[in-house]
Amino acid sequence: MVASLVSIAILAAYYGTHPARSDAFDEWKGQFGISWAPEEEAYRRLIFEKNILKIEEHNRDATHTYQMGVNQFTIYTTEEFAERFLTPMPMVGFPQGDDTMIEIGDVDWTTKGKVSRVKNQGQCGSCWAFSATGVMESSALFAGKTVDLSEQQLVDCSRPQGNQGCNGGWPSNALKYVQAKGITTESAYGYAATDQACKTEGGAFKISGQKSFSSCSGLSTQINNSPISVTVDATNWSPYRSGVFNNCQ
Repeated sequence: MVASLVSIAILAAYYGTHPARSDAFDEWKGQFGISWAPEEEAYRRLIFEKNILKIEEHNRDATHTYQMGVNQFTIYTTEEFAERFLTPMPMVGFPQGDDTMIEIGDVDWTTKGKVSRVKNQGQCGSCWAFSATGVMESSALFAGKTVDLSEQQLVDCSRPQGNQGCNGGWPSNALKYVQAKGITTESAYGYAATDQACKTEGGAFKISGQKSFSSCSGLSTQINNSPISVTVDATNWSPYRSGVFNNCQ
């Protein structure tokens, strides 16, 4: 209790001389509708302020190719972000290729209308499901169709293919599920950002197969033909706002 009172007193003194940053934190709480007990709020304020300084320092450097900004993750440390939102799973049975870097220039499928809308996975380790639906939605756009596929169905129903719901998975396993059973739409099976029992198996949208590319050369060749599904280490992504990210682990 003494430590809590001391930390709150320090914060009160600090924010008395930095009202703009105190206001920014209060605005963040209002935007995201979050409140804590006094001790936790004092801790979150400290993390928020530390991250604000990091964001400002990064954005002042004109050599960076991307900008940072305040978002729903600004109250977390890098370690907390990784623990809460990232769910690494070991790769089993994936072919390994070389890591030779190949310069292919800019490839932006969004400008050609071949990438579906941005979605939000929330606090569920389901990035693999969104990666899978994203590449399938792009394939539909190449065929002149617009579809909005259900990530939640993949979270709930593709465990037999090796996925683990909000605890992680692989896009390739999700695609195996769709190849076997099909997939329904977002409107028919809405996203809940939590593990549930499988409510509905399969759906009308189907794929005939999938291809994997295990090296930079294979990746660079395919990205010129269509959007692809990828998995990355997103540990450093939490403050990203815009531009070309280049700070991978």
